[in-house]
Amino acid sequence: MIYQLPPLPYGTNDLAPVISQETIEYHYGKHEQTYLDNLNRLIDGTPYAEKPLEEVIREAEGALFNNASQAWNHIFYFFTFAPDGRRKPQGKLAEAIDRQWGSLENFQKEFEQAGVTLFGSGWVWLSKDPEGKLVISQESNAGSPLKKGYTPLLTFDVWEHAYYIDYRNRRAEHLHRLWEIVDWSVVEARYL
Repeated sequence: MIYQLPPLPYGTNDLAPVISQETIEYHYGKHEQTYLDNLNRLIDGTPYAEKPLEEVIREAEGALFNNASQAWNHIFYFFTFAPDGRRKPQGKLAEAIDRQWGSLENFQKEFEQAGVTLFGSGWVWLSKDPEGKLVISQESNAGSPLKKGYTPLLTFDVWEHAYYIDYRNRRAEHLHRLWEIVDWSVVEARYL
């Protein structure tokens, strides 16, 4: 199986000024392509070659896990955004967020705080655990909630390459601005 870089559902300048065209071109076009190239090289001729990527992430270790997970994480991340998407959750997901955090605003603050306080590089995730409860988690480096049996719903990338061109060292500002481009209809589809 050869993994390829899927085309984004929006133009490289459509998320500006939250994420600039330059960041999209480097982060998605170059960083993500490198993860996919490494994944294809590492998986070739192994028992993982015919498995779905999510299964590779759950089972693999070391370099194969790192590249498989980073490839998957980045696609998941970039496909959460839309220049004209729905900016608030509705239905069952909105109810679950209100039940757990009291309001969308409280959830967003806690989610941002998890991203700001993650030491070093990694990801902050909203996932559904096997019992259906919503969970915010910090994952270092290539970490993925898939390893825990969770269903990922939303992630923000807190590796410096995700924000340094546009925000320099202002990780908190970057995380806060991402809400302006999250398409909650995408997140809701993952919740079902």
